[in-house]
Amino acid sequence: MTSNAEARAEAQIRSALERGEFDNLPGAGKPIPGRGLPYDESWWIRSFLEREALPSDLLLPTPLRLRRKIDKLPDEVRDLPTEQAVRAVVADLNAQVVAWLRNPDGPRVVVRPVDVEDVVRRWRAQRRASAAPPAAPPTPVGPARRRCQWRLPWRRR
Repeated sequence: MTSNAEARAEAQIRSALERGEFDNLPGAGKPIPGRGLPYDESWWIRSFLEREALPSDLLLPTPLRLRRKIDKLPDEVRDLPTEQAVRAVVADLNAQVVAWLRNPDGPRVVVRPVDVEDVVRRWRAQRRASAAPPAAPPTPVGPARRRCQWRLPWRRR
């Protein structure tokens, strides 16, 4: 029975070749990607993330993802225009941390809520540092001209 099915499949492939259905396929004449590399069990996950342009952070367990967000928080709030926006971002992150602390899953990783006042204080300091005009470099002063301490006799008056 398998020989009958194989013969039927071969006949369909031959007829498709004769009709030209395999001509001009994408990737025709190019090497197979990944050939010659060791087998990777998660190749399809990597290809999906690359194809959909998704960050690899989505694969991390919740506590590690939260720690990454906490680490990236100063960069995230740096360009925010108001203190209220900074507080809102930190409050949202703290809500996610508290939700995870109430129902933890994944590996046991220490994750604590972020101190809002500390983030706001750093944000203000950064704003002041970037808003202050850069100090003008000091003007170079040449060697001071000294007056002659002695006088020549014919110059006296």
